[in-house]
Amino acid sequence: MLKAVLSSVLLVTTLVACDPVDEADRLIYVKPVSASRNVLIEDFTGQRCVNCPTATLEIERLMAQYGGDTVIAVGIHSGPFAKSVKGVPYSLYTAEGDEYFNYWKVESQPKGVVDRLGTSDYPSWGTIVRDELSKTAPLVLQVNVSCDVNSRQMTVTANCLGTDGNTQGKLQLWVIEDGITAFQYMPDGSTNREYIHNHVFRASVNGTWGTDINVVEGVANTNYFDCTLDEAWVPENLWVVGFVYNNHGVCQATKVKVLPSM
Repeated sequence: MLKAVLSSVLLVTTLVACDPVDEADRLIYVKPVSASRNVLIEDFTGQRCVNCPTATLEIERLMAQYGGDTVIAVGIHSGPFAKSVKGVPYSLYTAEGDEYFNYWKVESQPKGVVDRLGTSDYPSWGTIVRDELSKTAPLVLQVNVSCDVNSRQMTVTANCLGTDGNTQGKLQLWVIEDGITAFQYMPDGSTNREYIHNHVFRASVNGTWGTDINVVEGVANTNYFDCTLDEAWVPENLWVVGFVYNNHGVCQATKVKVLPSM
């Protein structure tokens, strides 16, 4: 069940002086500090895709170069290579992932979408990521998670604050999982049955395409969402990825572990 709460805070500075000050002059707006940008890579992959491990290595290189909190990767197992030759889905496949696959008209794999600027091949990801990181974000996005492991109930809080103009778009929240051991076809033609799959897309928290949101400069916007963790997921290996996007691409992205390390 979805619960949403909106709140707003007006940022003001009060002038104090000995002489009387006109009421209209007492409040001065202070523009929020600009926010650095994180980059989202949606990696359309599959266990029968022999070149997909090479794309994964490029993602790992970019995460090592810029930081795993700055380059945020999501492996979306979808398309024909996420199924057997008879069309039977493998365990990492999701119907939602296939919907994204079809929306982006992915014609071959591996293929990625960086900051929702259209599909691209992994050799170009480094340049696109570098260019995106040179920009500032129009908002700050903070995601917090509260999870009860026993009941497998999770509450996600998404806080947005506009820092540069007003942003209309969608707030999207996804669950991803690291450390999944499952087979993978490899570039040399072998099958690695002990392959470790990371940042695997598991499900959307708030619908396939997210929740409408309007982020106003200087105004805080808070939304709450509840979801139930699938029994197959390992809570210690889960993350929530959050991002705000519109027709111009991803405005800001972030991720947080479901169970913080003790």
